[in-house]
Amino acid sequence: MLFHDPGDLRDRDLRLVLAATVADAETETQAPYYRFEIRNDVLDAVAGRISLRISQNEFFRLYAGQIGYSVLPEHRGNRYAARAVRLLIPLARRHGFTDLWITCNPDNAASRRSCELAGAEYVDTVEVPSWTEMYQRGDHRKCRYRLVV
Repeated sequence: MLFHDPGDLRDRDLRLVLAATVADAETETQAPYYRFEIRNDVLDAVAGRISLRISQNEFFRLYAGQIGYSVLPEHRGNRYAARAVRLLIPLARRHGFTDLWITCNPDNAASRRSCELAGAEYVDTVEVPSWTEMYQRGDHRKCRYRLVV
């Protein structure tokens, strides 16, 4: 797996700082990925995290998503997740993506709104297979959003 230098990923007061690259061999449920801290430069604080998973396989398109994010409770409501997703687009393009899939639980209204604010469109809601780790931790359905990059 060839990781690229992500460059300066910044949007006004928001910056993505590369925390790790993980070169797991791609399997049905694992993929190499970048993990970033979402940082607020004004507050000099970590506001959350975001990952870009480098896989085009069905598991990531349908269930896990190619982007995953989390914003700390004290930083929610600032559109950081949506802005961070947009900041990853140039890096995703360098890996050959023409679209990205983001998934979230149907009852997670904030995450669904973040997808929409990032420019992703809702496609459908799918049943998660019972053999997956996410099903076993209680995630039985996933809303799928497609972001054209």
